[in-house]
Amino acid sequence: MKYAGLPFGMWALFAGSFQKQLTAVLGYDADAAQAITKKAKPKYKAIIADLPEFEKADRFKMNLVNCAMIGAFILSMPQRPEVDRLTDYYARSMMTAPMQWFCRKSGKSKFTAKDIAAMKVTATLKAADRNPYSWNMEFYEYPDGSGYEGRFTKCGICVLMKELGLYDLTPALCHLDYTMSEAGGVTNFVRQYTLASGGAYCDCGYKKKKNK
Repeated sequence: MKYAGLPFGMWALFAGSFQKQLTAVLGYDADAAQAITKKAKPKYKAIIADLPEFEKADRFKMNLVNCAMIGAFILSMPQRPEVDRLTDYYARSMMTAPMQWFCRKSGKSKFTAKDIAAMKVTATLKAADRNPYSWNMEFYEYPDGSGYEGRFTKCGICVLMKELGLYDLTPALCHLDYTMSEAGGVTNFVRQYTLASGGAYCDCGYKKKKNK
């Protein structure tokens, strides 16, 4: 994957937040946080360079780029964080003001005909059959009309985290689904299983909030 484009843009948007939260959440002082960030950037570029390009219709490229970034930061930390602290660190690093705005904007179109059609297209694409760093998803609408579920049988984040030797920390990334759903303001996120915790699939359920 080329660094120019989305990976470059994501670093520009989020690296400052990742550095700030090294101090706010993980307790590093300013100099250590700056040193970690400086070390993480070439690691991030190297991870990106080893990844294949995604198909144009694949909506999950950003997810993998985010994984590459958090992976690069973890590998640059002098001490490996525990899952619970990493969960907090990753959520706070990702949920910048622009990201919260993006989530609210996305929430406004949740459950529309266009949204559901896009989910069905993604389910049909099965991009992970051709790119192991992507995702395969099945789509289910709840029969009571309360929302829908994306059921993932292949996950690019799991693949990359295994390659980086960080697979045990993957649940910290999975938890961002809850955070983003809450920021969108229109859904309650529900989940029973994840591939990272030994499940046969990851279920991502979005139920309509009753007051919407």
